[in-house]
Amino acid sequence: MGQVILELEDITKSYGEGESKVEILHGINLSINKGELVAIIGPSGSGKSTLMNIIGCLDTPTSGSYKVNGQNTFAMLPDELAALRRNFFGFIFQRYHLLSHLDAKENVQIPSIYAGIDKTTRLKKSIELLKRLGLETKVLNKPSQLSGGQQQRVSIARALINGGQIILADEPTGALDSKSGLEVMQILTDLNKQGHTIILVTHDPKIAAYAHRVITIQDGSVLSDTINEAVQDHQDLDFDKVDTKKSNALVDSFRAYADRFKEAYIMAIRAMISNRMRTILTMLGIIIGIMSVVSVVALARGASDKVIENISSMGTNTITIMPGQRMGDMRSGRVRTLSIKDLQALKGQPFVDSVTPTVQTSTSVQVGNIEATATVMGVSDEYFRVYGMEIGKGRKFSDSESQSSPQIGVIDYKTKTTLFPYEDPIGKRVFIQGKPITVVGVLVDKEVAFRPPNNLYLYIPYSTLMNRIVKQNYISSIIVRTKDGFAPAVAEASITSLLKTRHGRVDFFMMSSDTIMKSISQTTGTFTLLISAIAVISLIVGGIGVMNIMLVSVTERTREIGIRMAVGARRSDIMTQFLIESITVCIVGGLLGVFFSMLTGFILKFAAPQIPLSFSITSIIIAVFTSSIIGIIFGYMPARSAARLNPIDALARE
Repeated sequence: MGQVILELEDITKSYGEGESKVEILHGINLSINKGELVAIIGPSGSGKSTLMNIIGCLDTPTSGSYKVNGQNTFAMLPDELAALRRNFFGFIFQRYHLLSHLDAKENVQIPSIYAGIDKTTRLKKSIELLKRLGLETKVLNKPSQLSGGQQQRVSIARALINGGQIILADEPTGALDSKSGLEVMQILTDLNKQGHTIILVTHDPKIAAYAHRVITIQDGSVLSDTINEAVQDHQDLDFDKVDTKKSNALVDSFRAYADRFKEAYIMAIRAMISNRMRTILTMLGIIIGIMSVVSVVALARGASDKVIENISSMGTNTITIMPGQRMGDMRSGRVRTLSIKDLQALKGQPFVDSVTPTVQTSTSVQVGNIEATATVMGVSDEYFRVYGMEIGKGRKFSDSESQSSPQIGVIDYKTKTTLFPYEDPIGKRVFIQGKPITVVGVLVDKEVAFRPPNNLYLYIPYSTLMNRIVKQNYISSIIVRTKDGFAPAVAEASITSLLKTRHGRVDFFMMSSDTIMKSISQTTGTFTLLISAIAVISLIVGGIGVMNIMLVSVTERTREIGIRMAVGARRSDIMTQFLIESITVCIVGGLLGVFFSMLTGFILKFAAPQIPLSFSITSIIIAVFTSSIIGIIFGYMPARSAARLNPIDALARE
């Protein structure tokens, strides 16, 4: 008697629970020796296919003991059972179960990919096996280009690629014509003569006649186990014992993992290409979400950069002193303690570069029959230095003129084009509330920070505005430009000390350009965060779309999953394949979202230059990284669902 390679003791298999429980196998006791060609025969519904699935570790028994080479499979984990299917068994199915998108050699190689065999070796071996089976001219053909008999030969080659010590053939000729069936049986007989243990499941006595041992199953029990003396027994031929530890070490090598990862990635890309419309619709949610996030951040950055640019243009070392306790203080209008004497006191401070008072009013101005509303500002001669304004034509008024109330003024370029569209304004008069002001200078056409571009501005000596027009003895604010090298905080502390001493209390507050920058940066940062959080909702919606599509994909490809599991794919292999697909969809969608966002920014740069956009490499990297995370999070559940499928149930799905 030969060496026992498979041993089943009191195997039962039940489905359902409670009253609906049905027992398919009833205490099967069976042993199979190395090198045997065994036929399991019985009518439909007898339990022979269920028994075959348990023998091939595609299914697990409800109770009993099943040993492969002395190893009890009952307590094995799913990946350990996959290792047995991958390295010990070879499966030949009635319906071939080839993957339609792979050619013949690629179908043959699948078990060897999961076994960690290098690409060169598995390619060479797959071609050799196909040549051996008479398919040397069909190695590049896909299943749809092969006949039934040719497909079954590819299935046989796949069963042999990892050695196939035990070949399990479930109705191997059931879908073939008589000639093809005979050819397949001749191949199986030859393989048995070479030492392979062959187990056939059939209902055809003619096929069972090829076996030297015939086991008859009826109603879930072994009815008979007979020897066919006419067939030679090859059980004395031997194979090396399966070393599952060695297999696991091989599988865990970097090269083996890289091959499996590459295969999973190729599968993911092929699945995406074969379902283009579904892939595009899945990506759409991610594209919109990424576009929203990147564009919002770019808009916020652009607006912030624009404001900072405006502040910088008026000088980053200016401090404005205003009456009241803070910005928006309702009582500030009643505080009238800022005076020209305060101005004179500040001029003597070592940190002051230039200083100017400001008094302003909005009123109607007139030149001939042209009348417009303008902002009239009373300032000193140093105002123009404080804000870096340049005289384009004429002159500015002097320090002595600032104090002696002359009826002269400087206008900006917008005022010149409005009131003097066709003539030189120098020496001409502008009437403010009926009082004539002679224009002595015109400013360079330059946008001033925080000034509406369409407003008209006239600058006259503060004494003129206070004494001749608005009739007030206090000033609205004092603007100090500090010398380079002085810290704003030091200057503010000195100003506070000086004015507190003069006023006897702190009835003023200060705003520096540095403080404004920080405030604006904080505000835009908060605004960006808020809008980005809203935009992220669209990313989440896109992620839900990815999860939904992946669940549909798992359902559509259940049979493919079953085939891969049957030839030795681990749960991690199946999960990796679907996670890669999910992540790829999200990454490609994220990159497209970034591209379309930048394209939109490029178009707006020319179509609407007033909308500032400033793209950040950091935000783009974060956006793409986020899309990858979404792929992992929302792809995990479908991938996990695919990995946990029962191989038998998956193979049965059409």
